[in-house]
Amino acid sequence: MTESRGGTKGSGLVLGAATVATGLLAGVWFAYVCSVMPALARSDDRVYVEVMRDINDVIQNPVFFAAFFGAPILAAVAAWRHRAGRARLWALAGFVLGLAVLVVTSAVNVPLNDALAAAEDPAAARAAFEGPWVAWNTVRAVLGTASLVCLVGALAVRNRP
Repeated sequence: MTESRGGTKGSGLVLGAATVATGLLAGVWFAYVCSVMPALARSDDRVYVEVMRDINDVIQNPVFFAAFFGAPILAAVAAWRHRAGRARLWALAGFVLGLAVLVVTSAVNVPLNDALAAAEDPAAARAAFEGPWVAWNTVRAVLGTASLVCLVGALAVRNRP
């Protein structure tokens, strides 16, 4: 029940799923970097805060959470299933970077979102939120993209000697 050098049976499927989920998340963070946040930067404070609050409410849904939590879990399973070789190292690196995205989101972006939701003065809320959130989202975009590159690397080397 083992595959050739690539790992145990089904390990390619798990690695593929981890790669897709990670790519979807990296795309979300990238979209914020290059379109959502620059567009919102053109808005007045009230609109900025209102739209970010709406986005933060809407993004909390089962589809997003499946990718958000599934990507690092699948990467960890892929690393475990590729018990030896370079594919395991690439998948493990992808997992660590994906986990870093989860930590940054939980430790920085979510608390900023929560503070924005509770704030009463749009100008003060935006001033406290925009700079740090944009900077840390860029960190997520870089980490997520690096995780994706590692998982693609694992796919590329999984059946090589």
